[in-house]
Amino acid sequence: MLVGYARVSTQDQDMSLQRDALEEAGCERIFVEQASGAQRERPQYQAALDFMREGDTLVVWKLDRLARSLKQLIETVEHLREHGVGLRSLTEAIDTGTSGGRLVFHVFGALAEFERSMLRERTQAGLRAAKARGRVGGRPPALSEDDLTAARALLRDPEITVPEAAKRLGVSPSTLYRHLPGGRSAVVERNGENNARLREQEPG
Repeated sequence: MLVGYARVSTQDQDMSLQRDALEEAGCERIFVEQASGAQRERPQYQAALDFMREGDTLVVWKLDRLARSLKQLIETVEHLREHGVGLRSLTEAIDTGTSGGRLVFHVFGALAEFERSMLRERTQAGLRAAKARGRVGGRPPALSEDDLTAARALLRDPEITVPEAAKRLGVSPSTLYRHLPGGRSAVVERNGENNARLREQEPG
């Protein structure tokens, strides 16, 4: 079964050219989307996928109706292949029902695998670099309770800034803020509360 998919970026664009071409190509059902090609959520595209069965073919007027970047196009074509759905583009004369079209599917599949391979390489390289800097898994080092006690003592000194305190503890300012939300103000406030509590406990 041939299922058409048409998309325009805004409601002001004319859909008739795409619809006419899809009907002329023999599409028995046409799904119409009004959304940017870069938008990840495409409910009508998903509805078309849910409607189709293995062996059906998705027909578009042009490939840019499916995606607005090569990366997104590769992901979309790979998604169709995984669902056993063919692809036909009227303008580019691509039809996976032909030997040449099947070759296109294989090329897109190879590109998708290449992208995944490059992502794995970048991830592993990042982990190796983080490990070389003494950070396992690339995550920022956590502060122990002793470190936090030292950090509070440092921040009680108005001459010492948060970046200076973080540097002395061997962490980034963002890590220190993550463990001490509010930074110096939180430390000073907590210190004031402790002093007030001590005064209340002093004998009259």
